[in-house]
Amino acid sequence: MNVYVESNFVLELALLQEQHLACEEILLLCESGILRLVIPAYCLMEPYETLGRRQADRKQLRLTLDSPFRQIARTALYKERLRDFESAMSLLVDSAEEDMSRLESVRSRLLKCAELAPLGVSVLSRAAANRSRHELSAQDAVVYASILLHLESSAESACFVSRDTDFDDPDIRRELREYNCRLLTGFEAAIQLLRRPSPDE
Repeated sequence: MNVYVESNFVLELALLQEQHLACEEILLLCESGILRLVIPAYCLMEPYETLGRRQADRKQLRLTLDSPFRQIARTALYKERLRDFESAMSLLVDSAEEDMSRLESVRSRLLKCAELAPLGVSVLSRAAANRSRHELSAQDAVVYASILLHLESSAESACFVSRDTDFDDPDIRRELREYNCRLLTGFEAAIQLLRRPSPDE
């Protein structure tokens, strides 16, 4: 069975978010060869943009707060209380670097076991049509076009797992079913089915 995932799968693993354990199990099933993971190539780059933006925001926040808190620190009464602030500011910077490090690790694992659906002219052409047809964002339209083009060249039963509610659309569900592909919303719900996939699912 082909399991299609997108950027939120990568971020869930890298940021250890609410459903990361289910994502880890899906990845392990793919690494063991039980499932075949397919991810649009674009979805391995988009998380870097997301984390880079967060990292920049956190650094800017630290710079913004640094000057007023240094002024407050000159008052002996507040010096002790500002230690918590310093700890919080360190966490902001350190967590951003740790998130990026985990993203690198996840990307490395995916490159070893997953098939990449390429980003090419045909994907971009279809993405433009999908954007207006399904009212998807430019990014989601590229993801969906990548998946549809891969489905057209595959005879495998498949599922597309995403937490992005923009994909949970009756027309998209119907279109995916035409390619023997099922949309699964949420990784925890998906893993219950993916542990023992069958052609009838």
